[in-house]
Amino acid sequence: MSYFIPTGWHQTRLEIKKSAFIGIAQKVSDREQAKAFLEQTKAAYPDARHHCWAYLFGDPNQPKSVAMADDGEPSGTAGKPILNVLQHNQVGDVMVVVVRYFGGIKLGAGGLVRAYSGSAQTTLESLPIAEHVVLTKCCVTTDFKHEQFLRHFTHEHGGKVSSVNYDQHVHLILALPDSALAPLQSLAGSVGFTLNID
Repeated sequence: MSYFIPTGWHQTRLEIKKSAFIGIAQKVSDREQAKAFLEQTKAAYPDARHHCWAYLFGDPNQPKSVAMADDGEPSGTAGKPILNVLQHNQVGDVMVVVVRYFGGIKLGAGGLVRAYSGSAQTTLESLPIAEHVVLTKCCVTTDFKHEQFLRHFTHEHGGKVSSVNYDQHVHLILALPDSALAPLQSLAGSVGFTLNID
């Protein structure tokens, strides 16, 4: 399983009826990182009227956690539209903060929804991203003669060897992408090693 994640900090700007909407996105994967990013943004734009935000952790199709905040805008006009954009863009481990500088013209509820979702969409459309491959933990117990083969298999499939312990056998903890699990299970049966997949 894989999904896209931001590769760094990114910012865009929209102006709607003299109000400035600054969309800022960054990779975050837990609440502590999200809180720190929000605090940094507030410190960078201390005179802004609103710092509205939403985040999505993990796979965008099955997120581990989502949250949002309107930060003083009418309920449902800022955080929810930002989150809606996040949920439809196939980018995970991401937070978007939209900073608003009020321009003196009220936009109304519908106008705010369009402005905040537009800012978030513009930010995500130009956001630098990279593919994030989710790795599954596999515990392998094998004879010494198969260790190098298993190391090579892991490397060839884009995985990694997390740890190795030796006694009468070799015990490897591997982290592998989903695409490598079926071939490894086939090898376990034909070559003859013990495999447990977490």
